[in-house]
Amino acid sequence: MYNKTMYGLGSRRSVIRELFEYGKKRAAEVGADKVYDFSLGNPNVPAPACVNDAVREILATEDSTAVHGYTSAQGDAGVRAAIADSLNRRFGAGISPDMIYMTVGAAASLTVTLNALAEEGDEFVLLAPYFPEYAVFVSSTGAKPVVVPFDEQTFAPDLDAFEKAITPNVKGVIVNSPNNPSGAVYSRDTLEKLCAVLSAKSAEFGRPVVLIADEPYREIVYGDAEVPFLPCLYPDTVVCYSYSKSLSLPGERIGYIALSPSMTAGKEVYAAVCGAGRALGYVCAPSLFQKVVAKCVDARPDIAAYERNRNLIYGALTDMGYTCVRPDGAFYLFVKALEEDANAFADKAKRLGLLIVPGDDFGAKGWVRVSYCVSHDMIERSLPAFRELMASYKA
Repeated sequence: MYNKTMYGLGSRRSVIRELFEYGKKRAAEVGADKVYDFSLGNPNVPAPACVNDAVREILATEDSTAVHGYTSAQGDAGVRAAIADSLNRRFGAGISPDMIYMTVGAAASLTVTLNALAEEGDEFVLLAPYFPEYAVFVSSTGAKPVVVPFDEQTFAPDLDAFEKAITPNVKGVIVNSPNNPSGAVYSRDTLEKLCAVLSAKSAEFGRPVVLIADEPYREIVYGDAEVPFLPCLYPDTVVCYSYSKSLSLPGERIGYIALSPSMTAGKEVYAAVCGAGRALGYVCAPSLFQKVVAKCVDARPDIAAYERNRNLIYGALTDMGYTCVRPDGAFYLFVKALEEDANAFADKAKRLGLLIVPGDDFGAKGWVRVSYCVSHDMIERSLPAFRELMASYKA
């Protein structure tokens, strides 16, 4: 009567969503001040002023039927041109508006891209630690996810293991930098070596291995950390982007797919993207917010609050004796669990009101993710609970 695979996905939320829902319920029971919810990557920095200004301007000056009506299936031509112009000004990438497809956020960007590429027997490589939904998205196409381990000192991918993982069955590789869940930003050197492996393997196989760049955190980096634009490093790159984090618009679900101008059989791949969007029902992304991002295409988030939060929680937890990865981007802190079983560790934390996400589903057993896109005050109030958690392992 129903698809049992889909039932399995629907009857069990992701561990992140389970914690988020638990947090809401628990806050209602004991008070929000006693729950320290570090579960969800939900930006707490307000959208840049241009977003609200653009919404008001569009609603006040443009025809209602145009604002709320359908655009072209692949997105409004003017919006795609504005995005291409911005990317080309910033990165000199030569992106064509005719190779951009507007999407309902990053999840749609990834699922459309994967469905456009996947054929029977294909594999897609995931670089641990990785966003758990990658495995769901890949498996839903009928392809197989293949996980590459990471260096626990740098949280960069193990390049020797990566090279071995690129077999003739591999159609593509998903790269996420700045990374969710670790906050690591892959160095240019790491990315160039990764791309060199892909180039060599593509030549060996006589067809390209596609690099899928998942970039929702591209604009959230600290200090002098560099985020190279991957189409400038590797010709067969598909960029999957979302404005959820850069413009603090997660609930508006707006993003895009952009194909490298040097993509092998680029017109055919783009047609496959359009076909996958059609098959999945991801056509005509929200019209109003297409127009909004076109007006705010060069806006940047005010990351000062995220950086202040990072400095507080990283400094405090390392002072307490926790092992943490210092994040150069995004708004996540990856912390080594105080026992081998990160789920058991997270359960002990939960009893103290700390909602942190076990790393098993991220491909990183023994670690937990702390999402610090929360109020500075909540972080300060949570520190005694983190201290008590540490003390419980020393008793």
